[in-house]
Amino acid sequence: MSVAARAATGPVRLGLRENRVQFTLLVVVNVCVGGLVGLERTTVPLIGSHVFGLTSDLAVFSFIVAFGATKAATNLAAGALTARFRRKQLLVTGWLIGIPVPFALAWAPSWGWIVAANVLLGLNQGLTWSMTVNMKIDLVGPARRGLATGLNEAAGYTAVGGTALLTGYLATGYGLRPAPELIGVVFVAAGLALSLAVRDTAAHVALELAQHTEPLPTGENTSLAATFARTSWRHRSLRGASQAGLVNNLNDGLTWGVFPLLFTDRGLGLAAVGLIKGLYPILWGLGQIPSGHLSDRVGRKPLIVYGMLVQAAGFVLALVLLDRPLLAGVVSAVFLGLGTAMVYPALIASVSDHAHPAWRANALGTYRFWRDIGYAAGALLAGILADTLGLNATVIAAAALTAASGLLAARWIGAPRPAH
Repeated sequence: MSVAARAATGPVRLGLRENRVQFTLLVVVNVCVGGLVGLERTTVPLIGSHVFGLTSDLAVFSFIVAFGATKAATNLAAGALTARFRRKQLLVTGWLIGIPVPFALAWAPSWGWIVAANVLLGLNQGLTWSMTVNMKIDLVGPARRGLATGLNEAAGYTAVGGTALLTGYLATGYGLRPAPELIGVVFVAAGLALSLAVRDTAAHVALELAQHTEPLPTGENTSLAATFARTSWRHRSLRGASQAGLVNNLNDGLTWGVFPLLFTDRGLGLAAVGLIKGLYPILWGLGQIPSGHLSDRVGRKPLIVYGMLVQAAGFVLALVLLDRPLLAGVVSAVFLGLGTAMVYPALIASVSDHAHPAWRANALGTYRFWRDIGYAAGALLAGILADTLGLNATVIAAAALTAASGLLAARWIGAPRPAH
């Protein structure tokens, strides 16, 4: 009997080693998830300004607003939908929604089509990324959450960075469209096929609930509305994680729109911008494997606080070194990538630590709502500040907000409950 067949027929157990086949499949699925959104990192802001002639930075960044708002709302809905649908069903649905995206990006006749494609991309990312992280957490149990989320996010964001780098080089040789965007067809086809092969994790959730030593408090409301309030502001540690997640992705949304314009204005070509835009998420991705594991050993809070401060330093260095734009872009990308790698798996694991399994999916959905509304907030802030004060002032604002968020995380996030 093959390893896959044994995994399919064996008893349900929690753990990374015990579920390595399914876990590995989900890692590869998230490579495809990250690759699809990576299509936009280098070229789309430049398509807005160079192909469609948009002169307002806020108009250019509107595609990020559409993406971020849709993905955030979908993340929130995904937690509630898991009570009615299996995780695998939602994962497959996300891929079906994503099928038109690369074609729309490649041949959109107007900017409105690009914005509409980003609504579909937000739905795709909200369902597929939410389900891959939830399913991995389901498989491994409470003891290895940091490593599980680190591996999940590493796969996704390394793919984001690799695709951003590849699209930059393709755009240099073949133009901004359609060649760079059409590699997304491969990601959609592979992601959908692999998702159909993945087994659902409902039995693993049931097993963890049966083994959970801390009963759900009598009368504790597990509804989406109650969990949203608990995760957003009532629970101090969950509030701290939610605000840090929002500011972290505000940074990403801001750099997504600002950095291609900032560095092309300083004379860098598409390949160099692709390098900067690729290096940031590659380091973000690869760094999450050791940082997720480290968070299981030293705790979540140190990585969250210091990671936010490292990101703030990255924005400062981008401006300090701007007279040498390639160096400025690379150094800032390194700091932003490593700082985000410290923060990302620790935040997801922290939310999981503080949430009872009975309402954990809704808590993760709420956290991911606030985190990914940061894309829209970052793009809006960037567009308004860039149009009124310039790109440099936008970068300064991002540095200040990020440092403040790190200090709030230090104040609000407390020790997790013991592992169960």
